[in-house]
Amino acid sequence: MSVATMQELLSDFAERRDWGPFHTPKNLAMALVGEAGELAAEFQWLDPEESARVLDDPAKATAVRMEMADVFSYLLRLADVLGVDLETALREKVAINEKRFPADTSR
Repeated sequence: MSVATMQELLSDFAERRDWGPFHTPKNLAMALVGEAGELAAEFQWLDPEESARVLDDPAKATAVRMEMADVFSYLLRLADVLGVDLETALREKVAINEKRFPADTSR
């Protein structure tokens, strides 16, 4: 599914519930931060090895996937509301980081 298709799916979902007035950039950014915190909580107190195996536990795997979906959904929705092309923004950011962190000197 493309980014645009995912954004259409979320936009339609919100529209059918009349959530548009609540999906302001500020509210979406705050919700995104909140969901990122919930994702981080799934890893809290795990050592590096445990965190690498978090998906081995079916219950934890479901929780992590759902929190990741929440984070992604709010990011997609925020980009849609603001008219940000995430694919272009990502390409621009990688190009900036290529200059900031050259592969041959970043080890």
